[in-house]
Amino acid sequence: MIKSLLLQVQLGGQIGDTLAAEGPTEETLSFFSLAFKGGIVMIPLLILSIIAIYIFIERYLAISKASKEEYNFMNNIRDFIHDGRIDSAKSLCRNNDTPLSRMISKGITRIGRPLNDINAAIENVGKLEVSKLEKNIAFLSTVAGAAPMLGFLGTVMGMVRAFYNMAMAGNNVDISLLAGGIYEAMITTITGLIVGIIGYICYNILVSRIEKVVFMLEARATEFMDLLHEPAA
Repeated sequence: MIKSLLLQVQLGGQIGDTLAAEGPTEETLSFFSLAFKGGIVMIPLLILSIIAIYIFIERYLAISKASKEEYNFMNNIRDFIHDGRIDSAKSLCRNNDTPLSRMISKGITRIGRPLNDINAAIENVGKLEVSKLEKNIAFLSTVAGAAPMLGFLGTVMGMVRAFYNMAMAGNNVDISLLAGGIYEAMITTITGLIVGIIGYICYNILVSRIEKVVFMLEARATEFMDLLHEPAA
C-alpha cells in the first residue's frame, strides 16, 4: 500500500515537472495575419501606401537627376559668351537635359534684350522647372494626414462591431469575444500610423532635396546675370 502511494506521488511529480518544463503555450501574432482581420479600411490604407512609395521613388530619382550639374558647365558658358560663340553656348545647353541648362538656355536666347527682361525670363523658367519637380509631392502630405485618420476610423468601426457582438451575446458574454474584437480593431490604427509616418518622412525628404535644387538654380541664375554685366564693364 505504501509502495503504491509512493509510486503515485512519484508519477505525479514527473507529470508536474513535464508540464512545468513545457510551460504555457503562447500563440504568436503575425501582423500580416492580423492585417486580414482589420476590415475594409485596410484596403485604402494599402492603396495609399503603394502610391506613396511609388511617388517617393519616382520623384527621388527625378530630383536626383535634376540636381546633377555638369562639371565646368558654367565656365564653358562664360567662355562661349565672352568669345561671342552664342550658338556653341546654346548647343551646350541642348546637350544637357537638366533644369539648369534649360534655364540658362532661355537666358542665352534673350541676350541683346534689357537685363531685366532676361532676368524675368530666367526666373519664369526656374519656377516652371521647380513646379515640375514638385509634381505629386503634395499627395505624400495628404497621405501623412489622411492615413492615421483612416486607421482611427477603422478602429472605431471595429469597436462598434465588437460591442454589437457583445450585445447580441446577451448573458453569454465572453471576455475573449471583446478582447479579440478590440485587438483586431486596433490593427487599423497601427497601420494608419505606419503609413502616415512613412508618408511624412518621404514628403520631408523630397522637400529638402527640392530646396537644394532651388538654391542651386538661384545661385547659377545670379552667376549668369553677373556674366552678362562683364562685357559692359
